[in-house]
Amino acid sequence: MPDIASWFEAAMLVCFGASWPVSILKTWRARTVRGKSLIFLLLILVGYISGILAKCLTAWSAPTAIPWVTWLYALNAAMVFVDIGSYLYLRKITEA
Repeated sequence: MPDIASWFEAAMLVCFGASWPVSILKTWRARTVRGKSLIFLLLILVGYISGILAKCLTAWSAPTAIPWVTWLYALNAAMVFVDIGSYLYLRKITEA
């Protein structure tokens, strides 16, 4: 059974992760990237990737199984990646 810290970490990741579908949908419906920052999105993505690497390196050094919350980091990173892709796509369209 995971420790209580993993549950709080999961709650944090779920709360942060809930915002990404809203952000992606809002950008897609508005068809504009006004108000979005690519640097901000990239920093968030690097943060999630760092969290994944930290979980994996800790598990591999123990050696233990990779913690289940790592999947939440990966899900959030995937959503940020989609948001970055929509940003780049829509920026290209609006510049043309």
